[in-house]
Amino acid sequence: MKTQGKLRFAIFGNVYQPKKSAGIQKLLSCLKAREASILVEREFYEFLSSGHGLQIDADQVFDGSAFDADFVISMGGDGTFLRSAHFVGGKNIPVMGVNMGRLGFLADVNVVSVEAAISALFSGDYELETHAVIQVEADGQPLQTCPRALNDIAVLKRDNASMISIRTVVNGEHLVTYQADGLIVSTPTGSTAYSLSNGGPIIVPQTGTLCLTAVAPHSLNIRPIVLKDDSRIELTVESRSHQFLIAVDGRSEKCAEGTRLTISRAPYGISIVRRRGQSYFATLREKMSWGLDTR
Repeated sequence: MKTQGKLRFAIFGNVYQPKKSAGIQKLLSCLKAREASILVEREFYEFLSSGHGLQIDADQVFDGSAFDADFVISMGGDGTFLRSAHFVGGKNIPVMGVNMGRLGFLADVNVVSVEAAISALFSGDYELETHAVIQVEADGQPLQTCPRALNDIAVLKRDNASMISIRTVVNGEHLVTYQADGLIVSTPTGSTAYSLSNGGPIIVPQTGTLCLTAVAPHSLNIRPIVLKDDSRIELTVESRSHQFLIAVDGRSEKCAEGTRLTISRAPYGISIVRRRGQSYFATLREKMSWGLDTR
C-alpha cells in the first residue's frame, strides 16, 4: 500500500450488462473528489465511452494485467470479480467488488453504499481476507488460457451422449474412478458456486480445504469429499468422444483423452476487501434466504 501520493484504483467492469451509468459515475465522482488516480481496463473503458457515450476521466487505460495499483475495484457480479482476480494474479493488490445487481458473495458492496466503502479504503477502516487460489497443469505444463482459479476447476464431458471416467489420485494414492458427467474441484470461496449446485457442502472461507464434487455421478454412493488444500490431485479422463472440457472459473478449453491433469494450491492468494464488522454468515443467510418464512 502506498503511504505517500495519490492512491491508484484499477477498475474492471461487466461489459455484458445494460448500462448502469449512475453507479459507475458515482464511483468515479467519489474517487475524483479524493484526488485518486483512476485506471480503467480498456474493454470496460470502450464499453462505457464508445458503447454508451459516457465521459470517463481516466488517468490511464490498460490492457489485461498490465497495470499497477493500490486497489482493484470490480464493478459487476461475482463473475466480473473472478475475471478481475484473474488479471490481479500474484500482484497482491486488494480487490473490492461492487455489485451492480443482486448481492453476491464476492461482489458484496452495493451501489448505494459505494461512497462509504470508498471512504473506508481511504481511512483504512477495512479488513483484508486472503482467499486461496488453485492451479492446474496438463501433462506437467500450465494450461494455455487460464491455469488458475479462485472458485473452481471442473472436468466435464463434451458430448451429451455418455458420461466420462475420471481416475482420481490424491497425494499419490488412488481415491476413486468417477463415472459421471464431470468433477468439480472447488476452493472454500467456490463452494457456494458450481459445487453447491451439484450437492457440495458450503465451506467457510480460509478453512484451508478443497472439495471434490461429482457432476451427476452414475453411482448414488458417490458423495463430495473435503481434502486439505495442500493436497496434490491428479486426474486422468477417459471419454467416448476422446476429448473433454476443463473449465477454470468458467473459462473452458478442450483437452485430449489421456491428458494427465494435476491440481494443487497456487503460490499466491487473492486479497479481498471486507468492511469492518461484515459477517460471512449474515451474507450467507441473506444470499441463501435462510430463515425466511415462505408461508
